[in-house]
Amino acid sequence: MSFQSHTPASLVHLEKIGQVALTVTDLPRAREFYQHTLGMRFLFDAGSMVFFQCGDIRFALGTESSGAPRGGTILYFKVEDLPAVHTHLAGQGVVFVQPPHLVARMPDHDLWLAFFHDPDQNVIGLMSEVRPPAS
Repeated sequence: MSFQSHTPASLVHLEKIGQVALTVTDLPRAREFYQHTLGMRFLFDAGSMVFFQCGDIRFALGTESSGAPRGGTILYFKVEDLPAVHTHLAGQGVVFVQPPHLVARMPDHDLWLAFFHDPDQNVIGLMSEVRPPAS
């Protein structure tokens, strides 16, 4: 079996999943279940989404109003420079359903997300944790 880590012609290399999200119908009920029944460590609430930490992966629950597909699962790939990746992929014909936007301000970084569909209409997320410049 051969393994090639990157397609040489591609400037974007998505390699690290930073977050997985599930769509739920009742966010308070789901938060209660995942936090208290399953014992997941709650991180923060961002309106129509709540976030937990599962090892190295962030786990999110969102309602359809958050832009998540009903009954869907979203993989979020970590990228360093979200605006540059967005510009590159858009130039390759990728149509974004939500361009890069700020989701939450954290104590040590801002969380930015963007969403597009793959050829089978699965929602793919890009995430970037933007740290403030050192002063």
